[in-house]
Amino acid sequence: MNIPYRPVRLADYRLIQDSGENGTHYLRNAIELGPYPRCLTERLIEWARRAPERLFLVDRDEDGRWRGITYREALIMARRLGQALLDRGLSAQRPLAILSGNDIEHGLLALAAQHVGVPYAPLAPAYLQGAADFAKLRHALSLLTPGMVYINDGSLWPQVQTLLERLHLSDTCETICRRPPSGSHAGLYADLASTTPTSAVEAAHAAIDGDTIAKFLFTSGTTGMPKAVINTQRMLCSNQQMKRQSWPCLADEPPVLVDWLPWHHTFGGNHNFGLVLYNGGTLYIDDGLPTPEGIERTLRNLREVAPSFYFNVPKGYEALMPALTFDEALAKHFFSRLKMTFYAGAHLGQHVWKAWDALGAAHGGSRVLMMTGLGATETAPFALCANRDSRRSGLVGLPAPGVELKLVPCRQKLEARIRGPNVTPGYWRQPELTAGAFDDEGFYRLGDALRFADPGQPAAGLLFDGRVAEDFKLATGTWVSVGPLRAWLVEIGAPCVRDAAITGQDRDSVGALVFADIEACRSLLRADASMDAETVLRHPLVRERFVDILRQAASRGAGSASRITRLLLVTEAPSVAHNELTDKGTLNQRAVLEHRQSLVETLYTDPLSSQVIVLAERDVAIAPGARADRPPTQYSPP
Repeated sequence: MNIPYRPVRLADYRLIQDSGENGTHYLRNAIELGPYPRCLTERLIEWARRAPERLFLVDRDEDGRWRGITYREALIMARRLGQALLDRGLSAQRPLAILSGNDIEHGLLALAAQHVGVPYAPLAPAYLQGAADFAKLRHALSLLTPGMVYINDGSLWPQVQTLLERLHLSDTCETICRRPPSGSHAGLYADLASTTPTSAVEAAHAAIDGDTIAKFLFTSGTTGMPKAVINTQRMLCSNQQMKRQSWPCLADEPPVLVDWLPWHHTFGGNHNFGLVLYNGGTLYIDDGLPTPEGIERTLRNLREVAPSFYFNVPKGYEALMPALTFDEALAKHFFSRLKMTFYAGAHLGQHVWKAWDALGAAHGGSRVLMMTGLGATETAPFALCANRDSRRSGLVGLPAPGVELKLVPCRQKLEARIRGPNVTPGYWRQPELTAGAFDDEGFYRLGDALRFADPGQPAAGLLFDGRVAEDFKLATGTWVSVGPLRAWLVEIGAPCVRDAAITGQDRDSVGALVFADIEACRSLLRADASMDAETVLRHPLVRERFVDILRQAASRGAGSASRITRLLLVTEAPSVAHNELTDKGTLNQRAVLEHRQSLVETLYTDPLSSQVIVLAERDVAIAPGARADRPPTQYSPP
């Protein structure tokens, strides 16, 4: 496609590389990190002075109308709420817990806590869903011992109060609701918001330094109970400065975001919320979700507000595609002032990338940059960035300014480790986990594997090479690289393959539990919605399509550890309650295999079950020149 990209100012990343012992690589950006504030709300003070009437946060009220708060109003409320938090003696030992979705009240409480040096913890509302014992919420509250819990949805108050009583916290922890249920003794948010600030607010603000804890962010808990990641002011502020230096276009005009990503997760709560605040922009809080039920709310918001920057997870972009393809007015509005887009959290299929290019060209007159990177809750999260457009999905780029990247040989791969001012000091009240998270040089163990896109030209960037902990060995002793293999299968199987869990540990061959896209399979059959999912997936034409997918994989060539020989199509969607999906909506490989062990056994039962789709022996061949036991150029365009 020869259509040019929309102009956007980006930094020209330059790489400095050193080699250590035993094949270890040290990489850093030649761009030095510039100065940054000691506290994130210094930017709130600055924008309240420079652009007092500019909208900062906007959400929908109960009647579906937009309501907003300016920078001047947000600073006033941060001081009032901050005084209320100080009056109640909140501290790191008794922090604020916020059990709420994204809304203005949540945002203001978060700013108030940071402004007076009180740590807060945004907790996922899903902690109160899907499990009778609320194990994750009990764990989080017992770890935090909060002095206050804010609940936006008053109907949740009885469950939270019961948990606090069971944890013997009800006498020391105040519950606050915006609209408490009748008969409760919860406090009112309005009372906090009407507090008159005193000199104590400015004294508390002046005492903040880079080591002050800003928040605790809980991980998704993919390998057990969630950990409370300490986020300091230095982490948050340095990370925003890294982004501003990477994307100088942020300084050209205040960014406008329409964003649904949850604030209890680092992508939405640190990356996006912080980006708007740091650069004096406006955040329209999207009350939708990239689900069949929630996407219509997102589309309604995008029809009314055109973003200048857009951030999402891959499934979010996929969910937008049908409407942007068939609704010309929506697409024209959406692309009208869009400077760049960014995805994170999972692999973005090449078919989605191509469609995105075509939409931008058709409705915006030029292609719009689609970029990505790599980071973690523990890195605030911006750490690596593919700071240019690339046609190679899976490229995560190079270290951001101020970040040191260490690549250590591990299981025939290079394990990534990070050091910099954006890296957490550890996990709250879990010193044993903190000790295991860092190596002897103080680098945080990211848990991801990376490889050079071009070993002869390291400056070309790094490719994601899977999660080290997900990889396993076949019975032959050969390592299976799960991440690239799963992305490869999704790429080849698009649009019929939505996601997959790779199987085969201690087995003779690699298989997969495949979560099929039922609508794509129905389209293959030209069937209407009345045909149920099981009937669709049993249909001979659908099964033949998946046989073709296995053939395609085999024709590209690889050894036994990279050749999927059997599939089982799963009708039951991944379960949040069983941790099969992370907060970002990405698949948790380990949890899927644990929860669906019986299906894994079915894949390998002898004689073979009729449910299993198998690659015939005549289709198994190593392509000329292919390397055994590794997918060849996993992320190259088809």
